[in-house]
Amino acid sequence: MNFFKAIVAAGLVAASTSAFAADITGAGATFPFPIYSKWADAYKKETGNGLNYQSIGSGGGIKQIQAKTVTFGATDAPLKAEQLEKDGLVQWPMVMGGIVPVVNLEGVKPGEMVLDGPTLAEIYLGKITKWDDAAIKKLNPKVKLPSEAISVVRRSDGSGTTFNFTTYLSDVSPGWKSKIGANTAVEWPTGVGAKGNEGVSGNISQTKNSIGYVEYAYAKQNKLTYTGMINKAGKTVQPTVEAFQAAASNADWAHAPGYYVVLADQPGDKSWPMTAATFILMHKEPADKAASAEAIKFFKWSFEKGAKMAEELDYIPMPDNVVKMIEKTWSSDIKS
Repeated sequence: MNFFKAIVAAGLVAASTSAFAADITGAGATFPFPIYSKWADAYKKETGNGLNYQSIGSGGGIKQIQAKTVTFGATDAPLKAEQLEKDGLVQWPMVMGGIVPVVNLEGVKPGEMVLDGPTLAEIYLGKITKWDDAAIKKLNPKVKLPSEAISVVRRSDGSGTTFNFTTYLSDVSPGWKSKIGANTAVEWPTGVGAKGNEGVSGNISQTKNSIGYVEYAYAKQNKLTYTGMINKAGKTVQPTVEAFQAAASNADWAHAPGYYVVLADQPGDKSWPMTAATFILMHKEPADKAASAEAIKFFKWSFEKGAKMAEELDYIPMPDNVVKMIEKTWSSDIKS
């Protein structure tokens, strides 16, 4: 976890040394934390202006922007148009990425094991309890599976990663949909809770025979063993930028009020089934207009100069046509 501690520290130092500029403060989703930190570091070096982003989970980010304690909130569970209207908020997607199942199984390498949605749902419903269960063996005839209990790890906080994960499970499992459903926080039938993508990553690293779900950048940075997935088209896919892009290519941002788009279980032979966008929330009439204007400058810079950095961490930059729409939204909807 040293990488994440280092970039948290960098972000906080950047914020505290930027005395001459309006402080940009943000809080929320842990899903985009690696890329927001990378952007903040580069932006600080280029402009001298800092960003203090608290990686506290989407639920916390929504609460903080509603309470006007931060310049922007961040969430992976987009708010619907009526909620945005009620709270006087503007929402847009900032970047896209993939959610991956991660396991800690001796001798199993990243991408070697394959799961499908129904089997993943049965594990999280507590119905499949051992690694050598027939359903897992059928999907992995060449993998040596231990006859050990599965240690299930899930989020304990209000989480947009959980919203996207449970939306996917609801799409592929009628049992999950009827018993649990999709939300940022659900009544988990089994498992141990951990806070943030960071907490789940740490728990999986330390717990043998465990399974969890995290944003792909966390799996990569923490050298976790991710699994392949069987997608909606019945094809086995690995988590790659190409697979995330294939899922994202179906998104119709232009016709989505408040840019409300959920990318779970998209069609296409190459689509990764748990692809998701992460969103920024800001007030239409910000209390601190200088800080709000400074935040918009940072987001504009991130769109213009941050695409390569995003791809290096296996996120997908927003397409140019969507960025143009978002910039028009800033001009028309946010009073500066």
